[in-house]
Amino acid sequence: MKIISYNVNGIRAALNKGFDEWLAEENPDIIGLQEVKALENQVELAKFHDLGYETYWFPAEKKGYSGVAILSKIKPNHVKYGMGEELFDAEGRVIQADFDGFSFISAYFPSGTTGDIRQTVKYEFLDSMYDYAQSLLKSHPNLIISGDYNICHKAIDIHNPVSNKNSSGFLPEERAWMDKLTSNGFSDSFRQFHDDPHHYTWWSYRANARNKNLGWRIDYHMTSDEMKHKVKSSVILPNVKHSDHCPIRIELK
Repeated sequence: MKIISYNVNGIRAALNKGFDEWLAEENPDIIGLQEVKALENQVELAKFHDLGYETYWFPAEKKGYSGVAILSKIKPNHVKYGMGEELFDAEGRVIQADFDGFSFISAYFPSGTTGDIRQTVKYEFLDSMYDYAQSLLKSHPNLIISGDYNICHKAIDIHNPVSNKNSSGFLPEERAWMDKLTSNGFSDSFRQFHDDPHHYTWWSYRANARNKNLGWRIDYHMTSDEMKHKVKSSVILPNVKHSDHCPIRIELK
């Protein structure tokens, strides 16, 4: 089984850049999207249905902002929209699909780059998300939480850790949260298979950053301890370019 996570930074813009053609070629069983930035009725969902996907959409209340979705060729047993937190659910941050044998979450963590207020919101989300994930493990031990975490975990995950040490997304408190998550029931699937540097999932549009590979690895497939040994491969697809992010893919045994 092939599962992809992809922050598309606007699904309509991504479709204009050939996202659906790429999806047909890549042909994942399940794909979690982040930052869809659109309501269902604003998207040509028939393009996905024609490829055999059912679509599950959780947009933000604010138009053109945030939002997550899951496209799946396998019909879920249950889909949960949101995490039960009013602020974060209004921003369309989390959607969960339960399948036979495992559960999959597409999550879009807040960014703190616009100032102290949003950084505080980000910390509040991290606290809520940690508690939510720990609670879910009790009822859904085979769990994958995929998406844009907006955090580089370690120095190896960012092109210039020294100059970015005070940047949102690489702050000590954020990295400590990732330490806590990966010490309490979850594994970074990519690092199961790759321990070398210069692997990134997001690049600034400025200064030709992507062509120079001056990026940040902020997108993850975090697998529960029960799921960890069922992952056959975990890769980043940096040459897929419909967004300032690229897709990430895992394959399950």
